[in-house]
Amino acid sequence: MTKVRAIRGATTAEENTKEAIVGSTIDLLKNIVAENSLDESEVISAFFTTTKDLNAQFPAVAARTIGWTKVALMCSHEMDIPDAQNMCIRVMIHINTDMLPNQIRNIYLKDAVNLRKRGFEDTQG
Repeated sequence: MTKVRAIRGATTAEENTKEAIVGSTIDLLKNIVAENSLDESEVISAFFTTTKDLNAQFPAVAARTIGWTKVALMCSHEMDIPDAQNMCIRVMIHINTDMLPNQIRNIYLKDAVNLRKRGFEDTQG
């Protein structure tokens, strides 16, 4: 029986432009899909956040670009925490799956790998 599970991921954009935000997000989503062997039909929703320094485009545009036309999408800004990772795009994707929680591969790319080292993501559940 399938269950609803969440996959987390994060990346950074090189600059605050539409192209940089969408390009980085597409790369992140493609990595999440590949590493978790996802099919679009399993994806329920994706919730994107960006740090306040990224506001040139909605990261959800990237999901539509890769064909997620029937997936519920939402975007928001992260809390503005001093010394937090800048230029960061995060996503939490809800899926229907038979995978166990320990089989889910959360993906961190570019400077977002620092989130794992600093423990931010581990404390956010």
